[in-house]
Amino acid sequence: MVSRALNRSWRALSFTAFIMREIMDNPLEDETASSRLKQVGLMSVLYCMHVGDQPLTLAAITAETGLTRGGVYETIAYLLKRGLLDETEIKNALGRGKARRFSIPEGIFERIRQFERSSR
Repeated sequence: MVSRALNRSWRALSFTAFIMREIMDNPLEDETASSRLKQVGLMSVLYCMHVGDQPLTLAAITAETGLTRGGVYETIAYLLKRGLLDETEIKNALGRGKARRFSIPEGIFERIRQFERSSR
């Protein structure tokens, strides 16, 4: 039981370190330092939502963060540009119209697993 909790903590730490390096070490031309920090913070929230099996939709993210839809999407646009998130169009909760669902690409988790294996 303890080793499982430590393993989960190690994964969260590895994810955070990976994301922080990807964002902070690779600034985009049109972004500020504040924008990069906001991206790191939002990815931490999205990871927690991901491991908690919460949907990564604008509605769920705004409910979790208290940010406006525009504020969330502004940050997500940079994460999409970086390839740190994927976006899929789905039907909204009412079955009419479109909504966006985001996901953390499996390739990110694979890169983290490769790093973990190589550091042993």
